[in-house]
Amino acid sequence: MQSIVTALLPILTLILLGLALKQVRFIPDEAWMGMERLTYFLLFPALLIHTLSRQQTDGLPWLAILGVVVGVLLLSALLLVIGYRLLPKVSGPTFTSIFQGGVRFNTYIALALAQSLFGATGLALGAVAAGFMILLINFLCIMALSIWGERHQRPKGGLARDILGNPLIIACLIGWALSLSGIGLPGPSEEILEIIGRAALPFGLLAVGAALRPRALHGHLGPTLASSLVQFLVKPLAAAGLVLLTGLTGAAAGALVIAFMTPTAPSAYILARQLGGDTETMASIITLQTLLAFAVIPLIVYLMLSWGVLTHVL
Repeated sequence: MQSIVTALLPILTLILLGLALKQVRFIPDEAWMGMERLTYFLLFPALLIHTLSRQQTDGLPWLAILGVVVGVLLLSALLLVIGYRLLPKVSGPTFTSIFQGGVRFNTYIALALAQSLFGATGLALGAVAAGFMILLINFLCIMALSIWGERHQRPKGGLARDILGNPLIIACLIGWALSLSGIGLPGPSEEILEIIGRAALPFGLLAVGAALRPRALHGHLGPTLASSLVQFLVKPLAAAGLVLLTGLTGAAAGALVIAFMTPTAPSAYILARQLGGDTETMASIITLQTLLAFAVIPLIVYLMLSWGVLTHVL
């Protein structure tokens, strides 16, 4: 339990530092936007390519990891859609924000925690899990926005272009291709990507803090609580159950359970803005979930340790 709190402290510090710097306008707003784009389009893809391309698939329980990822995400998506159908009291665009808030995960927090708790092995296994999650989550969220978003705001190119043009998906595909082919990273490219990728997590966490909007919380309590219920209750319980069912242990189990107890991703706001979602509700969900996470995550870990779910993990 102490290890999870210790691992959370530097992450929380960086996020709060980003929020404080944004509030005092230490860095111009345009610079924050540039940092967000730099992290999303260059730094984080470099980290994924570097980590996944060096991951040996021999002996890796990738099939069990994939099974847990698919099971948890499809269950969460199904429950959200059923809830919307049974209680259609919100608009379609607002539901897309609830959907993203209940399905997405914060990759920066998940990988930073996995690395802090399990070292390089945790980062590598976390990246493998994140690779599966990024592909399926983006497909589900773009599909939801295509069905319930404001149609007139969608860019041309269709669903396939939106999915295949995602820089994180491209990075995962490149990393897996380099690993499975046995090519790896040729020449000095490994050192170059490692140096670039090192900046991804600290820059990403600062950008998460800068993206928080405390003033946006007012008036969006219902959608925020609905998405948070799925994010912090349904997903961790489903992940723990499937981890036990598949027999996963150690860093692989820990990285998966951690990923499914993190808040939603700030990139959800970008997608909502691009594809006709409810951006105000999305900003509220991102802000509250990120702030709640640092109280909720230790509580979830404590309960799972009490139930014996994480006994052999943390």
